[in-house]
Amino acid sequence: MAEELYKFITNQYYIPLYFLVWLVAVFRYRSYFDTPLKYFPIYLMYTFLTELLGYFIRYHDAFQFFSDERYKWHNVIIYNIYSVIVFLFFYYIYWRVLKMEKHKNWVRYGAGISILAYAISLFFQDPLHMNLYYADLIASMALLASIALYFKEKMDEGPHLHSLKYNLMFWISLGLVTFHSISPFLFLVAYEAPTIWIDYQLRQVLKVLILFMYGTFMLGFIISRRKAFR
Repeated sequence: MAEELYKFITNQYYIPLYFLVWLVAVFRYRSYFDTPLKYFPIYLMYTFLTELLGYFIRYHDAFQFFSDERYKWHNVIIYNIYSVIVFLFFYYIYWRVLKMEKHKNWVRYGAGISILAYAISLFFQDPLHMNLYYADLIASMALLASIALYFKEKMDEGPHLHSLKYNLMFWISLGLVTFHSISPFLFLVAYEAPTIWIDYQLRQVLKVLILFMYGTFMLGFIISRRKAFR
């Protein structure tokens, strides 16, 4: 039992990280409970449980969805559902945070285009056995555009950029920008050019991006101040 737990922690170290970030987010909840990020601990726990379920489906027979031996380890359906929910969650956050009505409308358009992309992908890709990576790419671009609008509004507010380091929204945005600027293209390579994915060990790059994103989330929860939120 101890050996299996050690193997799990060393090989799937990013999963305990999700739980650790959730603990920090809950501990610091008073600093952002009345902001658009008030549901963030739910997102973190959902991420943790999704990754945990994905691990058990892949490595334990009792959790497998398919009886066919070829597909019994396939867990991608839970990640496809996760992607749609999480992207909508972040679109909601930036829609709430942005001040200009024009920018809010652009976030709505981006969310609509993303949902349409996922719907169209269902006609060309099997969500039970394949990541909807083209839709993920479009959704990531829409999210990056929303974040760019947020940073534009922050820049237009004036020269008080030194306060950004205490702004939880800044750290969340930084982590998201770093991850979504690169990860969609990694998944594209994984499915369209698997030999490159394997030869260059791009899965490790993906794990580093995950560590960086959730590391910035945790740092933001630790050092942020309630009055600096925007």
